[in-house]
Formats: sequence, structure tokens, C-alpha cells
Amino acid sequence: MSVAGPGYSWRAGEEIDLPGPEAAKWADGVRAELVRTAPVETPEQPPAAETAARRPRRKTAPRGTE
Repeated sequence: MSVAGPGYSWRAGEEIDLPGPEAAKWADGVRAELVRTAPVETPEQPPAAETAARRPRRKTAPRGTE
């Protein structure tokens, strides 16, 4: 949405660089939305995949032969 006031005039779609608290005031979902230029932090290595191991089956004696 286009907005104007004393000392400013912004057109719809224009990116304006504002300090964080001021940007948060304007980004109400109607007048503006936040655009972050800082890269998103990601872990250096992905977490190790969890695996399950099967336990070896115990051999049992045939029934009635104990």
C-alpha cells in the first residue's frame, strides 16, 4: 500500500530500510511486510541420521528337550 507523510512518500512494492522497531510498526500485514536480507543461519553439518540395529536372535532349545 502506498503511504505518505511529512518527509516521506513510499509506493506500493518499494523496499524501505528502517530500524527494526520502526519496521515492526509498519509491518502489520496490511501496510507492509518484513523483508530480511540477512542470510538464515544453518548448522555447518546436518544432524547425524539415527539408525537402529537389530539384536541377534538367541537360539533357543526345541520345546520339551531342556
